[in-house]
Amino acid sequence: MKSTVSELIRRKRLLKHVLLGLIAVLGLICLYNGSTFAPGAEEVISLDDGTDPITGSFRPKRDYFDELFEDQEQNPEVPKSLPVCDTRHSELIPCLDRHLIYQLKLKLNLTLMEHYERHCPPAERRYNCLIPPPSGYKIPIRWPESRDEVWKANIPHTHLAQEKSDQNWMIVMGEKIRFPGGGTHFHSGADKYIASIASMLKFPGDKLNNGGNIRTVLDVGCGVASFGAYLLPLGIIAMSLAPNDVHQNQIQFALERGIPSTLGVLGTKRLPYPSRSFEMAHCSRCRIDWLQRDGILLLELDRLLRPGGYFVYSSPEAYAHDPENRRIWNSMHDLLRRMCWRVVSRRDQTVIWAKSLSNSCYLKRPLGTNPPLCSSDNDPDVSWNVHMKACITQYSTKMHKGKGSGLEPWPSRLTGPPPRLDEIGVSVDQYQEDSDTWHHRVMEYWKQMRSVIQKSSIRNVMDMNSNLGGFAAALKEKDVWVMNVAPVNMSSRLKIVYDRGLIGTVHDWCESFSTYPRTYDLLHAWRVFSEIQDRGCSVEDLLIEMDRMLRPEGFVIIRDKSSIVDHIRKFLTALKWDGYSLEVEPKIDPLSLNDERVVIARKQLWGDDDDEIL
Repeated sequence: MKSTVSELIRRKRLLKHVLLGLIAVLGLICLYNGSTFAPGAEEVISLDDGTDPITGSFRPKRDYFDELFEDQEQNPEVPKSLPVCDTRHSELIPCLDRHLIYQLKLKLNLTLMEHYERHCPPAERRYNCLIPPPSGYKIPIRWPESRDEVWKANIPHTHLAQEKSDQNWMIVMGEKIRFPGGGTHFHSGADKYIASIASMLKFPGDKLNNGGNIRTVLDVGCGVASFGAYLLPLGIIAMSLAPNDVHQNQIQFALERGIPSTLGVLGTKRLPYPSRSFEMAHCSRCRIDWLQRDGILLLELDRLLRPGGYFVYSSPEAYAHDPENRRIWNSMHDLLRRMCWRVVSRRDQTVIWAKSLSNSCYLKRPLGTNPPLCSSDNDPDVSWNVHMKACITQYSTKMHKGKGSGLEPWPSRLTGPPPRLDEIGVSVDQYQEDSDTWHHRVMEYWKQMRSVIQKSSIRNVMDMNSNLGGFAAALKEKDVWVMNVAPVNMSSRLKIVYDRGLIGTVHDWCESFSTYPRTYDLLHAWRVFSEIQDRGCSVEDLLIEMDRMLRPEGFVIIRDKSSIVDHIRKFLTALKWDGYSLEVEPKIDPLSLNDERVVIARKQLWGDDDDEIL
């Protein structure tokens, strides 16, 4: 036994020396070819010569291999590898897992869609294993080609193509699935349908963006998000929303295509967005009973629409003449009239309503009119795990007098100070400082990764702590979209993100996110780990959740306290994020912590036979 241990130690040391030798050779090659991460630097900086890649200042040399061996020998809690889930879990969404609902025997109201809302597993039922890709998985087709086609092996589900074959949603062609751009109410193409909506609204040139005044759209029951895909060339970004229901995988297709989208349902709880977030809501045969519970779902749209915002509704109730559809139409028309919405256009299969610009109509309603106005203690911006209320949210005094949102057209609104800054206690100077800081930070990130980022390899991006949206705004020249996530303790700031013409959601990072596995190319986590650690939540659980969301060959950028980064770095090999990794000490800026570091890592492409299967 003793000789065996000695032999293992000898081999370990030999391996260590070989690896160090390879690193030294690579360091010389880097030194020869020359590369710098510091703007304006005159010297070539090697990543292995003890200098800081951003500032160029010397920092203590670390022997990562010594540390890793020491961690694994003295700290058994640092795993050399993590177990891999069974392949039947390759599309697991932990908080939207219908199997969990059955296992826990939850008593849910199916008519209210509660079974499509979030129900997260307790700690003892978490899988705590890496989600494998499906058999034959390939690196996704890159944007913009991905808008029109994806690899069938990545989402091996063709039932939607068969079920919607007469509606031009998607077509299976050999190893690929193609998306002709059709939908239930726009068989001839989303682009023509979008132009017809603009024509109904008499927008110049039949352009739905209306000179940049229409920027954010909520597409309810979006299918595979072709409507949102064809809005993008107009400078319009849609939050395409659909539940993980009998048409499962529609959002997975949308994200695989590179189209902004998310899982969600109009059930019993508010959608996780602040009030007055969208210029337009859209429902094309979304199969929602808008009249239920005193119109509570329409009142949720009312909360989310900006002053004068539009609701585009394409459904049989808008045009069919049979008795049942006439009854629904008349009831819906009466309800929306009492909500102070007005019909602005009606043509063929579509009707468009507009929300009131001010409180004037609400104040003129007869006493006792339903739905009532919300009480003054009802905060319309609180949206995480909050039940909907069947009441109308009035505008603030400022917005009532302004008769509008006060926003500049896109793209000016991205950089101009949003009018709701004062609601969260942020000055214009602080806002500008935040924007400038993130502009410089993002420049540095891209310089650090430039040697490994291939063209168009990053499309779907998530900022896990969006703050004021500065990170996403700094990416405006990149052909990407960003899901801005406001942690629950910073949820009020998400209204600023939407006022800038960006999209996002509120989330609690102690829980799993509502998305399919392998849906993001880049995850940016600024102070996220220290925040959840302070709340007593698990860093390791969040790392496994990030791996679930991250596409193979995707990147993570984690910026946090040094102690947090040191701990995370120990798990890179076990997570299979060690295809490429870099740790740096960033420049001091107005948003810096006292002791802050950045680690950038890249996830490897691996199969289900790489490790022990659970």
